[in-house]
Amino acid sequence: MNKNLQGHLFAFSANLLWGLMAPIGKSALSEFSALSVTTFRMVGAAACFWLLSLFCKQEHVDHRDLLKMFFAALFALVFNQGVFIFGLSLTSPIDASIVTTTLPIVTMIVAAIYLKEPITNKKVLGIFVGAMGALILIISSQSAGAGNGSMMGDLLCLVAQISFSIYLTVFKGLSQRYSPITLNKWMFVYASMCYIPFSYGDITSIQWAEISTTALWQVGYVVIGGTFLAYICIMAAQRILRPTVVSMYNYMQPIVASIAAIIMSLAVFNLQKGIAIALVFLGVYIVTQSKSRKDFEREGKTL
Repeated sequence: MNKNLQGHLFAFSANLLWGLMAPIGKSALSEFSALSVTTFRMVGAAACFWLLSLFCKQEHVDHRDLLKMFFAALFALVFNQGVFIFGLSLTSPIDASIVTTTLPIVTMIVAAIYLKEPITNKKVLGIFVGAMGALILIISSQSAGAGNGSMMGDLLCLVAQISFSIYLTVFKGLSQRYSPITLNKWMFVYASMCYIPFSYGDITSIQWAEISTTALWQVGYVVIGGTFLAYICIMAAQRILRPTVVSMYNYMQPIVASIAAIIMSLAVFNLQKGIAIALVFLGVYIVTQSKSRKDFEREGKTL
């Protein structure tokens, strides 16, 4: 299979898994605290990656890269997940969803500053078209009681997006030096170490006898599907694709969540949703057709 196509399939799969996690994880939060679920994600994924690594070729990790992995874990997991959940607790789900559409824009800016990636007209157009599609889908799906937004909550959700865009851009080198298994096993251990001290009280107070089997299965999906498999896919995509292209697939999440809601009879498909989905796919396509820094250098053009 074409390597570039592999990258797109990995990015698509990661955001498919994250999109499904929205309705599934939200149900689990009715019986678990957000901090507990996030800690389960970190510790559970760390255990899965270390177990899987036993059956994979062992890679030597330079001690300097271990330090870089710690900071990568802070931006990709600790700040991104923790700050977003705290922001979500202060603002409305619709506001939080709208803020997540800023990820490709922020990533484009960070990549331009750090990687000297060009901000081309095609790239800007693609991000704009994709954002319009995602916003139409999110706004059309909001319920009458989805208000109660908060400026502080919205700002925290934005900080979470900036954090992940920094990870995609600044730590791209790590994803090219090490396999997704090696990178993830260390990053999730570091993230677990950061979360456990703050969530210990929440977890020890859980009345396990009162937790339903459904909620346990839902948390299981969050750990295995929405974290373990999703992070393997996103880091595999990061090795192949440009940061801005990877971030564009973030627009897939509201599409997947909407389709899941339709299948579960929680929403209906209409022309507005169809147009929104088409705009998202068109936006992703336009960004993939934009020129990278290497393309300009190959053509002998200055940025």
